[in-house]
Amino acid sequence: MLTKLSQLRELIDHDHKPKKLVLAASEDAHSLNAVVNAAEQKIIRPVLVGDKEKTYGMAEILNLDISKFEFIESKSPVESVTIAVKMVHDGNVDVLMKGKVGTSDMLRSILNKEYGLRTGKLLSHFAYFEVETYHKLIAVTDVAMNIAPNLEEKIAILNNAVQVLNNLGIEKPKVAVLGAVEKVNTDMNATLDAALLSKMNQRDQILNCIVDGPLAFDNAVSFESAKHKEIKSDVAGDTDLLLMPDIEVGNVLYKSLVFFAKARVASMIVGASAPIVLTSRSDSEQAKFDSILLAAVVAKNHKKR
Repeated sequence: MLTKLSQLRELIDHDHKPKKLVLAASEDAHSLNAVVNAAEQKIIRPVLVGDKEKTYGMAEILNLDISKFEFIESKSPVESVTIAVKMVHDGNVDVLMKGKVGTSDMLRSILNKEYGLRTGKLLSHFAYFEVETYHKLIAVTDVAMNIAPNLEEKIAILNNAVQVLNNLGIEKPKVAVLGAVEKVNTDMNATLDAALLSKMNQRDQILNCIVDGPLAFDNAVSFESAKHKEIKSDVAGDTDLLLMPDIEVGNVLYKSLVFFAKARVASMIVGASAPIVLTSRSDSEQAKFDSILLAAVVAKNHKKR
């Protein structure tokens, strides 16, 4: 059972060949720091794409040695993303990372029909939290990509996240489908979707996990709450994955955990042909490093290039 994000390092084989990561728009301080740290620990081999003068100037201010990294100069952040995405598309790198570039520009290139990273799956955001008050790592999806997913989209989001957890060695992750209440209410669509997802899991339409819902947040993460409310569930109080009803709930929970609970987090976009480290502008250097580590572990389970 994983209880610390640092344990992800143990999932990388000792004879592991560092995964090749491309940082698009490399002139970003936190991203550059995280990439150098990960490279020094032999987790990745970086390729930097961006404004060379700004990147090297920033590295000098931060006292970082990037002289041995492969560098591709570009004229703009948008061009940097295009170059980086094409490198992933062509099989030259294993992980894509967002630097100092807008998320919309990044996604536009990722979804490009000619050279993008589509696989036919829905792209979704996966966040993995280390919370001091919880007994193991807990995942949250989707807090950044899909605004108001319908049932079909929730199935895809759930499957994406379960595949990540399976790759991390959790054979049957326990999935709590969240709602405001733990009983089905026909006036609350989130509870209806939750009940359907739970039944689909019972009928083997959703595999490699245990799904229960609707569950309110308290009984999803607290044995005591579930017991007090007399909820009989294999998931309640021992959740591995929280499936959000929509992006607003997910985003608030994500930032509450980070800023109020001081949780550590690793996050990435999944469903593409390679892991994508796409963190929030407010995320710390530590969060970016942990996200690189998570992506590197997941990348080793992707088809070897």
